[in-house]
Amino acid sequence: MADDDALDAYSRVVAGVARRLTPRVASLRVPRGGRPGEALGSAVVYTGDGFLLTNAHVVGRASGGTAEFSDGTAVQFRVVGTDPLSDLAVVRASGDVPEPAELGEADGLVVGQLVVAVGNPLGLAGSVTAGVISALGRSLPAGDHGLIEDVIQTDAALNPGNSGGALADSAARVVGINTAVAGTGLGLAVPINATTRRIVSALMHEGRVRRAYLGVVVAPSPVGPPWRDRLGRSTGLRVASVVSGAAADRAGLRAGDLLLSVGRSPVATAQDLQRMMFAEAIGKPMPITVMRNGALVDVIATPTELVPA
Repeated sequence: MADDDALDAYSRVVAGVARRLTPRVASLRVPRGGRPGEALGSAVVYTGDGFLLTNAHVVGRASGGTAEFSDGTAVQFRVVGTDPLSDLAVVRASGDVPEPAELGEADGLVVGQLVVAVGNPLGLAGSVTAGVISALGRSLPAGDHGLIEDVIQTDAALNPGNSGGALADSAARVVGINTAVAGTGLGLAVPINATTRRIVSALMHEGRVRRAYLGVVVAPSPVGPPWRDRLGRSTGLRVASVVSGAAADRAGLRAGDLLLSVGRSPVATAQDLQRMMFAEAIGKPMPITVMRNGALVDVIATPTELVPA
């Protein structure tokens, strides 16, 4: 009886999320630019006036396509802006769309938490799968210039066509945009957080995201004693590599340095650094403090503008 009760509770949660989100997730059909056939994907209604959120790789270089909703309504959309480095894109429908999905906050997620994926795998509209968050803070390669940071890993079944669809918590709040199928039982989603919202806002208003570029690859790393107590912190960002000739290289940063603060703000996660690397940082001297060989070292780096490949 206890197992039956638990199953009923689980089913009620998933059914509730499906009921609330399925009407708000569209199936996208995108022309392949002169090639036969169409690319298939999903998109989440972001605003009541027709903006939808999807993946950059779903729309590619297309200027528009067709969005179809679960009630059979089909509308044309145009691509407003894409950002390959976050694999996010904003499109706008030419007709009426359902009420927007409620957005959550990925920063509050925990491993083992129930999540529900809503999308259109293999063109099968309105498909729902459920699972748990398998890991947080993953990185996903993005082009030649960096990584999508803080990616959510889930075992909710994803297939081609789920890209751009919703990953939601038990309250039907969208906490991620499904972006990749990395293997059986291993799906990845771009998180909804402060950085994501900033990217989406830039795409909606400017059609692109201007980013500052230091030229470092970093990963969280502990601050060891005695500096942990002296600095009052336990984590920094270890520099894994420095791009030759980039701003970090010119400033004297080295692989193995532990970043403690950038622009006078402490950094402990890749997102801490990422949220500083936007247009206002381009061309402005940025003080950086690192730990190197047991000593604190201060340098000044001047980020350049990241030019997409």
